[in-house]
Amino acid sequence: MNEAWVDRWNDRYSTDEFAYGEQPNNYLKEQLEQLNPGKILFPAEGEGRNAVFAARLGWEVSAFDISIEGKNKALQLAANNQVSIDYQVGELQELNYNEEQFDAIALIYAHFPAAIKSSYHKTISRYLKKGGVIIFEAFSKNHLVYLAKNEKVGGPKEPGMLFSIEEIKADFPNYEIITLAEKEIELNEGLFHNGLGSVIRFVGKKK
Repeated sequence: MNEAWVDRWNDRYSTDEFAYGEQPNNYLKEQLEQLNPGKILFPAEGEGRNAVFAARLGWEVSAFDISIEGKNKALQLAANNQVSIDYQVGELQELNYNEEQFDAIALIYAHFPAAIKSSYHKTISRYLKKGGVIIFEAFSKNHLVYLAKNEKVGGPKEPGMLFSIEEIKADFPNYEIITLAEKEIELNEGLFHNGLGSVIRFVGKKK
């Protein structure tokens, strides 16, 4: 991951306000509340709003991001909510997660660079136990139409960082698909996710 990419996210997370708010993503909240708590991983977790919510539900939470500023905010949020999370800073290949370590993995707006996103998905999938669940929400390729009308909705401008149903099927082939759909939703998350957008939602159980 190049330095400019790291600097971009450190800059976004360096303010007092939380870039995407302090409340969990609605879809993640809805899905997690249906599961029994276990061990969960949050890749690209930013300022920790989703990880802290999971910890409050009783999950044993691991998270990572490339941004030290994101980690600092996440630990602050965890302390404010009187929970603890294990949060590492670095790229996936540098971190010491184990195969079949987690009961659930939450990919919430985890938009990795196009060159690595599929390989990251396949690596992350190895960390999930058989019978474990992936919860995924991120912007679809059609989101660029919405972004052109309203920059406040946020999301990557590079088509290769956005997702399609076909890509999700290809990246997670050994899953029972519980939900996989493209959907128009209204976002109201902090400073940078506001307005109508197009997302891919996926819940899959590992075979």
